[in-house]
Amino acid sequence: MARADLLTSLVKFGVNGDKVRFRKVVETIISEERAKQHSVLAEKLEKLLQQSAPEFKSAANGTVSPLSTQRIDNLLHEISPQKRLDDLILPEDVKQICREVVQEHHRADLLRSYGLEPRNRVLLIGPPGNGKTSLAEAIAESLMVPLYVVRYEGVVGTYLGETAVRLRRLIDHACTRKCVLFFDEFETLGKERGDTHETGEIKRVVSSLLMQIDTLPSHVVVIGATNHPELLDRAVWRRFQVRMDLPEPTRARLEEWFERFQRRLDIDLGYASGTLAKKLYGLNFAEIEEFGTTVFRQYVLEQPDANMKSIISRTLKHWAARSAKTEQDTGGTD
Repeated sequence: MARADLLTSLVKFGVNGDKVRFRKVVETIISEERAKQHSVLAEKLEKLLQQSAPEFKSAANGTVSPLSTQRIDNLLHEISPQKRLDDLILPEDVKQICREVVQEHHRADLLRSYGLEPRNRVLLIGPPGNGKTSLAEAIAESLMVPLYVVRYEGVVGTYLGETAVRLRRLIDHACTRKCVLFFDEFETLGKERGDTHETGEIKRVVSSLLMQIDTLPSHVVVIGATNHPELLDRAVWRRFQVRMDLPEPTRARLEEWFERFQRRLDIDLGYASGTLAKKLYGLNFAEIEEFGTTVFRQYVLEQPDANMKSIISRTLKHWAARSAKTEQDTGGTD
């Protein structure tokens, strides 16, 4: 049964006509009942909540777009998280912040007994390929909840108002359970919102999204990731209580990656980890993962006479040539 404080809040907000807070409390109750395996009650409440959402929206030309045909899996990609925080090579301050956020959610009842809520809005900042998506997955794994990745291609519609309704629908769905809701490339929304060349419709959509983020219950952890923080306006920054920088890997972190890689494969690489880190310094973690997968694949194919040192030497030469060609094609600039 729902906690007394939730029932009290439900009645209070219902009597006062506060629809936003009333909905938020109902979503919290659904999440808690689902966690208690009270699936019948949770499904009934969720169905009632969904029935209150608009099913149709007028289009620009006066026609009607039936949003009920838009499947939720076209709006969200659900991932059962596998990566763990301990699997990632992170700056120490990032590890500490993640541990604190996870602890807050595991001890949410204690916080609520003091009138506090766990922080649930996180912004990850840094260049591509350095672990923002992996960190979102690892946070979800630590919280023991699913990871929902927003599908922009399914959310953005052609009819006036359609995108905002789809955003509302995916957030309504996320709010009915404990989860991590992940917006990758959040700078796209920030850029469009501040771009004078964009339509007023896009700006209204982004403003609506930010307000919806404000009303998310604390059991939904929303994580935004951005490659270009300079494009985010102040209104976006204010929404996120936690901000973490994920910089490009240092040589020390690359060396740690190769040490872990060698232990994981239980194969002598034939090179010192520090040597490989020095040779591949400048690559991001995604590229290093690709390098590791490439050499291991070749090692498997060359069994039983595979020589890992020889494979790595060939691969290093190939990657050096590839990097030189990339620099030549781009004129040596990003």
